[in-house]
Amino acid sequence: MFHRIITRAWFRGRGPWSMAVTLLLAGVLVATCVPASAGVPEGYRKLWKDPAVAKRIDQGIERNRKGDAVLEIVGADGKPLPGATLEIRQTGHEFLFGCNAFVLGQLGENNAKYEAAFVKLFNFATVPFYWEGTEPEQGKLRYVEGSPDRWRRPPADRYLPFAKKYGLTLKGHPLLWHAYNPPWLPKDPEALKKLYQKRFDEISRRYAEPIKIWDVVNESLVCPKKYPLYTPDLAYVAWAFGEVGPRFPKNLTMINEVTEVSHEAPAKNRFYPQVQELRKQGAAVKGIGFQFHWFSAKRLEKACGEPMFAPSSLLDVYDHFAQFKLPLYVTEITIPTPPDDGQATQAEVVGDLYRLWFSAANMAGITWWNLGDGTAVPGENQAKGGLLDEKLDPKESYRVLDRLINHEWKTSLTAKTDAQGKARFRGFFGKYAVKVAAGGVTKQFEICVSKDGPTSRELRMKP
Repeated sequence: MFHRIITRAWFRGRGPWSMAVTLLLAGVLVATCVPASAGVPEGYRKLWKDPAVAKRIDQGIERNRKGDAVLEIVGADGKPLPGATLEIRQTGHEFLFGCNAFVLGQLGENNAKYEAAFVKLFNFATVPFYWEGTEPEQGKLRYVEGSPDRWRRPPADRYLPFAKKYGLTLKGHPLLWHAYNPPWLPKDPEALKKLYQKRFDEISRRYAEPIKIWDVVNESLVCPKKYPLYTPDLAYVAWAFGEVGPRFPKNLTMINEVTEVSHEAPAKNRFYPQVQELRKQGAAVKGIGFQFHWFSAKRLEKACGEPMFAPSSLLDVYDHFAQFKLPLYVTEITIPTPPDDGQATQAEVVGDLYRLWFSAANMAGITWWNLGDGTAVPGENQAKGGLLDEKLDPKESYRVLDRLINHEWKTSLTAKTDAQGKARFRGFFGKYAVKVAAGGVTKQFEICVSKDGPTSRELRMKP
């Protein structure tokens, strides 16, 4: 069992019940990538070793993350080439594996080390758009590189060349939240709405094109009554989506909710009917986000006895939300490193959770929160919830994800074409490099295997 560590999880700006907000999963898990740690209770291991659970996860990965492809190799004359040899190697994922990049360019001599560790695992980066960071003083916007620096709040322009260099998808977080707002905002709801409209205009004009995904409203189901836009029916959520939708018509606009609320059992889940009602009203909710924070070893020990975080319960919740036929995202993840056998415990939990999330129907992305220990907000740093240590060296959890993302979940094989010049294979969705050799000629091709794309592709061996 975990040693009892007395910690207090004060989360700056997360509302009055910030300590309850992150109940987290802990449930658990049997790591497929690392030796079992002494710190994870056997009760959880039994849950994850359950053959029915293991089968559900394995079948989910096979069904939801992979597809069949047919490559037809033809000569310059268009005729099929039987007996051609193919080397097929996946080079990128369609699935979004992400992390917040809140300290990009803020780590001095370790900037390059941070960047290299980031892009080795991730193709998806969350960009900070907290209002207190984008406009700390009214009218003084901080979008342009060269603006006065603020810790964990780099100017948004910094992320554009970073994304272009490495082919990353970006997500802005958040457009509207009751926390992390500048002190100069008015208390009058109508005056505040006008300023939000101005904010939405500014951000959409500048970033709707390069940043494809946005958290529109964050944590509304724990909104405090003191927030000026609060009403018992939370009408401000529909209002915000109504304002944002026309300004971001081509973007994936999301709603994001805290751990214990979003993961309530389907029968009593409050998040589900909120999304359902918003959709009925025509709100532009195009994606659904589930936070997954766990900010202390003590919380993990307590969560070990909670049914909410058993693997079957988590999968039931995600299956329930999959009925909306919208992409689902695990948007913010913190798994702590306990001080006893810490790295092994964290790695075991991370490996099992990622396998479960990767298996869930309609899941489109998974975002770790703080990549390195010491890069979270002060009240959260004590959890040591990074995949890297304070020196930005990989922890066991980082190596687990490297094995999963870059090896186990990437397809690599060789094949030969049949009498009709066709080669068939099944692989994980994403980009592929295909090397074809036929008749003494070798050519390289790039293809995509996509859930929504064609399953057949002709490759012509032109001289």
